[in-house]
Amino acid sequence: MTAPKGVAAHQPSGAKTAGFGMEVLVGYILLTGVLLSVALITIGVAWSWLATGHLGLEYSIAGMTLFRFVLADLRQIFSGAFRPRLFVDMGIAALMLTPYVRVFASMFYFAIVERNFKYTVFTGFVFTVLTYSLFLR
Repeated sequence: MTAPKGVAAHQPSGAKTAGFGMEVLVGYILLTGVLLSVALITIGVAWSWLATGHLGLEYSIAGMTLFRFVLADLRQIFSGAFRPRLFVDMGIAALMLTPYVRVFASMFYFAIVERNFKYTVFTGFVFTVLTYSLFLR
């Protein structure tokens, strides 16, 4: 239903622009995370294929937290041990961290831009659960 001519529709202050800003922020975070992940995995698999002649990497990451996974990759980066698996690992880490970054950004958006205490608390709870499941389990 539209408002009559000359009468402004009742809308909470900043509701339309705040929602739009959040959607754009989340969209860019998700797009960036997925594209970065695809690029890194593609580089790693292509490099492995060029070096060995077959597609695929065989290794297991079972029982490893994301924190240990990323820490092992960072050690390799700082030691200069670049290899195909490292790029695939970084792509996997980027993909796994994308929703984490999205929730983190949402929490600050609700706290700083919208100043919505209830959503900040809910998002903070989700962020805490994600932190536990990704890093401390």
